[in-house]
Amino acid sequence: MTQTERPYPVTELLAAVRAEIRTERRDDAKDAEKADIFHGRLVSATEGRYEYLFGCRKWPRSLDGTPVLVRLSHARGPWATAEASRMPDGKVRLAVSENLGQSIDNAQLRKDDSAGLVVLAERLEAAGEAEGPVRIESAGWIVGQGTPVLGRESDPARWVADWHALKLNPRQRQAVERALASQVLFLWGPPGTGKTDVVGHIVEGNFRQGHNVLFLAPTKVAVDQALERICDLLAGQEGFAEGLVQRGGDIELPSLRERYGDYVDTARIATRVSARLDEALTETADALGRARTGLGLHDEARTLEERLTADRAAWKEATASAVAAEQEKLRGEADAAGLRLSISQAGAPTGPFAKRKEARLAAWRSDLDRAVQAAQNAEYLGVAAGRQAQELAARIGEVSGRLAGVRQKLTGLPSFAELVRQADGLQKQADELNRQRSRIQQTVRSRCRVMGATVAKAVQSRKLLDRVDVVVIDEAGMVDLPSAWLAAGLAGKRVVVAGDFRQLPAVTKGDGDRKATDEERAHSRHWAARDAFHAAGLVTESGAVREDPRLVALDTQYRMRGPICELVNAVAYPDAPLATGRADGSRIPSNPLVDVPVILVDTSKQRIAGPDYRANTVNEAVVHELVRGLQYEGVLPGRKWEGTDLAEGERATDRLAVIAPYRAQVKALKGSLTYRFGEEYEGLVDTIHRFQGSQRPIVVFDTAVGAGKDPGIFYSGTGLSSQTCRLLNVALSRAQDHLIVVADVEHLRRHLAPHSEARVMLDHLESRAQLMSADQLVPTRDAAQLSALSEEELARPAFFPADEVYKAVEWDIARARTSIEIYCPFLDPQPVHRWSALLGERAAAGVRVVVYTRAPEEQRDAAGTDRHQQRIDQLRAAGCEVDFRERMHEKVLILDSAVLWHGSLNLLANAGPTDLMMRFTDPASCEQVSRVIDRARKDRAAWNPQAATGGEGRWHGGRGTADAGPSVPTAADPVGIRPGDVVNGRLYLKVAYNEKDEAKRSLGARWDKPNGLWYVDAARVPRDQAARWLP
Repeated sequence: MTQTERPYPVTELLAAVRAEIRTERRDDAKDAEKADIFHGRLVSATEGRYEYLFGCRKWPRSLDGTPVLVRLSHARGPWATAEASRMPDGKVRLAVSENLGQSIDNAQLRKDDSAGLVVLAERLEAAGEAEGPVRIESAGWIVGQGTPVLGRESDPARWVADWHALKLNPRQRQAVERALASQVLFLWGPPGTGKTDVVGHIVEGNFRQGHNVLFLAPTKVAVDQALERICDLLAGQEGFAEGLVQRGGDIELPSLRERYGDYVDTARIATRVSARLDEALTETADALGRARTGLGLHDEARTLEERLTADRAAWKEATASAVAAEQEKLRGEADAAGLRLSISQAGAPTGPFAKRKEARLAAWRSDLDRAVQAAQNAEYLGVAAGRQAQELAARIGEVSGRLAGVRQKLTGLPSFAELVRQADGLQKQADELNRQRSRIQQTVRSRCRVMGATVAKAVQSRKLLDRVDVVVIDEAGMVDLPSAWLAAGLAGKRVVVAGDFRQLPAVTKGDGDRKATDEERAHSRHWAARDAFHAAGLVTESGAVREDPRLVALDTQYRMRGPICELVNAVAYPDAPLATGRADGSRIPSNPLVDVPVILVDTSKQRIAGPDYRANTVNEAVVHELVRGLQYEGVLPGRKWEGTDLAEGERATDRLAVIAPYRAQVKALKGSLTYRFGEEYEGLVDTIHRFQGSQRPIVVFDTAVGAGKDPGIFYSGTGLSSQTCRLLNVALSRAQDHLIVVADVEHLRRHLAPHSEARVMLDHLESRAQLMSADQLVPTRDAAQLSALSEEELARPAFFPADEVYKAVEWDIARARTSIEIYCPFLDPQPVHRWSALLGERAAAGVRVVVYTRAPEEQRDAAGTDRHQQRIDQLRAAGCEVDFRERMHEKVLILDSAVLWHGSLNLLANAGPTDLMMRFTDPASCEQVSRVIDRARKDRAAWNPQAATGGEGRWHGGRGTADAGPSVPTAADPVGIRPGDVVNGRLYLKVAYNEKDEAKRSLGARWDKPNGLWYVDAARVPRDQAARWLP
């Protein structure tokens, strides 16, 4: 099909999907799980297919059986599509569509997340074909095309059970009524408004109208949650146990699996139906056997009757023959007797008539012989006939007995003709059951009337239902436009779009692709990132809602207490505020720590600067102490209590959710709370995206930012349709009874845009919420208090003013038992002299003391190198180990892998702590910091300022010589200049477009047009100052 023949807007959607594919394949995917492969060699090559064999030390199981992408380790270009298979010997066989060369030193593999997009593009290319599954009219409703019929069911009680008794408010009832009589309905369901119940009744009603319903949602959990509600409504329906409602794909929600898995899981239905078919086949075979046995009895009876009739006739004939023979015998004997008498009376032949007499005697004697012979013959025949009659009589008796037995068995059986008819029917039934058994999957699918699946599965699969009348797309705000268009096109009669366009948006990458042009990003934003509500013209670009008969908006929420709802209204629904339909009470035990609906914990005064805006140790400590306090008050289970018998609703994950916008903070919080509870709980701490569709009595929203220079991309958007507003909405609206927001208010206010929804949130919280400061939860201590504290109090995080830090650190070092790890990039004479004595004492006591610092050759000149080496030698002489880290900027102290000092602590440099420091007693935090530092090593060698300025570099007590040291790329380097390189005295940076002004203002950055990178004077700007824009 040519581009001009494609129906609108297939060409536009297809371009957007292809842009997503390009973006995915040229994304560095820093957070993706990868496999490092090495020493690759080409083993075979055909046109368009090149096979390589690689070594691999660690193979991620997530790559088993999935399409992959491959790229050379230090390359920055697009990834190539490939097929990978792990060999028994651990090697990896890789089939690539591109020629990577005869041999490859190192490469990386990752999962090809564009594989689904490729299928999506194929479906779009086929849209509009005569026999294709996409109905262009239905699909067009998603982008505002056509004039769909809009109506309202006048008698919904015909289709929805107990309609008048249902606890539905007027807007909810209106939504159901409109959905049962319109070709298209858009249902706007803000958080807690009962959208899931409404959608369940819409599906129920459409099913009872005789329609086949395809229910779709963007995530497995969303599908399962809605499908569980649908099963509640249809469980009593005839055929439910045989697959009336089915789940297309794997079930992820445990409650659905436990309650209805046997009835909706296609594989389990198939197993059960197979068992039932086998049982039916057995029953049919038994019935057929019985019918055939009855037919055999009828046949036997008929044969016996025929034999009995013949035998009786033969017996009658034999008996008559015996009587006739006896009579013939008697006649013969009588004749013989008469002849003997005549012969006896005649005497001897004498006299004149002697010859005549002789002749007469001869005739008599001849007659006598014949009479005797006749009598003998008759006697023989009579004996034979008698014997035959006896045999026949005996056989008649035996056959009569057998016939009587058969006739007794036939008592109660149908007639022969009826049994023949039954046997024919049973044979046909057995043939049909065998056919169904051989086509069990098709049999199960043919019984399905309601199918639930993810949107991705629906648009990428050939066929989920034999016939689709109605498509219901739930959580449609999270569905990209190409997928929504294709999904709607599967509907033969009706489309229902449900969701909230002010909660989580679709996850797309093309609109943020820095390598794309402005026009390409705008196209992706319009044709991929938009949701169905915006595309249909129901929402303006600014996020305002238009009045439209296609739209029903639910306006009463039942999840949040009133004050929480007021905050959500202020942030996300100022133009359509939600009413609260629940009582203002709390389901958690009464306690003095959390006794109001909304709390703001301000960490501004306790800020500790750090390099990463995505994590905040102060906020982490506040959350840690909040949880500790809730444990103390009995609201949450104590450490390692989860193994005890806790009532339903009393587990940690039943009462609490901790939500943060960035994965880095989530990871830190998971480690801290795992230590707090004594074990890790799935679903207790996570990002906003993972909590979509969930709710908890207590929600802690950790804004995370404050340690870095700015809040990051999460807080950069403005407007009701912005990602910032949508994500904040989700985070805040998960709370049922209590919402606690932890925020560095001063930092956020300094960086937020004037009209930011995050600023609206802060304004509302500061005016309406209960206000707390971080030091109300995390104490500020002085060094003298440490020796007097109990072990429980020592385990709590605490702030220390700058002038108390050294004394407190001395106290901790003096009590270290196993290890002391000091991360300090710079070494100065006075502090090294001061601390080396105490560190030497601990080393002499068997404590392992390790100092991590920069290597000598990273100093700016030879004199600096010598001075740095002297400090290293001094520490080693005291018994400390000294290890080098490239480009190091971390300033951390870890003792016994359990105590962590965090902040501006340059323990061995003149620049000591200048503000608050925080002391953690948390092995998980120590482990996490160590892991982050270990992972901070760079792919390229360390920057050598002496090599960059032509000076001589040398190692003193290090790991190599200057000649073996790293080289600095030049402009002629074939791999090109990359961020982090120093070329001709220029330190190149990776600066985002929206950060260029700040880079120019703070560092004096300049633009290198030929290389397309920003740079600073390497001699003037230290790397730690530019760390934000370095890889």
